[in-house]
Amino acid sequence: MTEDDSLKELALSQFGLLTHTQLHALGYPRSRVRHRVESGRWQAVLHGVYAVSSGPISRATTLEAALLFGGNGALLSHHTAAEEWGMVRTNVGRPVHITVPYGRSAIRQPPTVVDAALASVNLCRGAGAVVHPGVVVHRSRAQNFIGIDTDQPRTTKADTAVDIAVTEDTAKAAYSSLVGTVSNSRIPLVDIRRRLEERRPRRYRKALADAVRLLAEGVQSLLEYRYAVDVEDAHGLPRAMRQAPVSVDGRTLFEDCDYSVHGVPLIVRLDGRRTHSMAEVAFRDRRRDNAAELAGRPRLVYGYEEVTKNPCEVAREVETVLVRGGWTRTGGGRCRACEWSTRVGTR
Repeated sequence: MTEDDSLKELALSQFGLLTHTQLHALGYPRSRVRHRVESGRWQAVLHGVYAVSSGPISRATTLEAALLFGGNGALLSHHTAAEEWGMVRTNVGRPVHITVPYGRSAIRQPPTVVDAALASVNLCRGAGAVVHPGVVVHRSRAQNFIGIDTDQPRTTKADTAVDIAVTEDTAKAAYSSLVGTVSNSRIPLVDIRRRLEERRPRRYRKALADAVRLLAEGVQSLLEYRYAVDVEDAHGLPRAMRQAPVSVDGRTLFEDCDYSVHGVPLIVRLDGRRTHSMAEVAFRDRRRDNAAELAGRPRLVYGYEEVTKNPCEVAREVETVLVRGGWTRTGGGRCRACEWSTRVGTR
């Protein structure tokens, strides 16, 4: 096999990419590499990583370049792994996040842009155009245990969920991130618990532990989380039983929030528009409504807009039904927003 044949075979296995170290091993000196880049035959994608073509850089090539830059053992992680798992929407302009073994020398890379001197030989982009969005490098001492061997290795779903939560700006945002990611991506709670024990996060430990407790109580969506935190907790209302079983037409269905444990047979249903618009689900909900009416159980229904934009009003309505059913407030009170609106109204 000739030198060029070896180069082509290796490049094909790496989405058309080669590293400086690999090129050196194949007998390509720096001067030869520089000539191919300056002539427009190759492209410099990242520091020490080259595309052996002048064509557009695909998403897969962009990710592979970051992994090659990170070296052996590098994993796609954080928001990039979340994109690849389908946890969040792909953002091609976002830097690629990788995690490398602790002690690796790889450092953050800014976006790679077409140099003005090379614009005339670049067939796809003009001067200043972005070739690669850059790389954010994280390090882990548990590198051997957090990855999964896909075509382009990435962190596991549980590790990814914890990682993106830890990068949030506040504890509350981390709490919300973990609840939303775990519930929307159907990540087993046992996996999250194991990761929080084995890889103790560097910050937000209490917030993340609280998020796990809320998920363990039966919260299964971001809407349910916002109801529990912004409506119940913020207004001193009792925590309902989550996913309480109810028999309807011989089938066991589940109510989002059941206050029977507090002596009031109130049901609060949280109506996620996307799921509940399905014909089968709408029919099921009507049957649950009828079953609740026949059983003499009061029920309230709220959607995402009401819970997130008017949590105080939702709390007032829930409290009205709870008090009417015999519940008595023993501590806590309304949130500051409620207090402020009350003061404004009495001026």
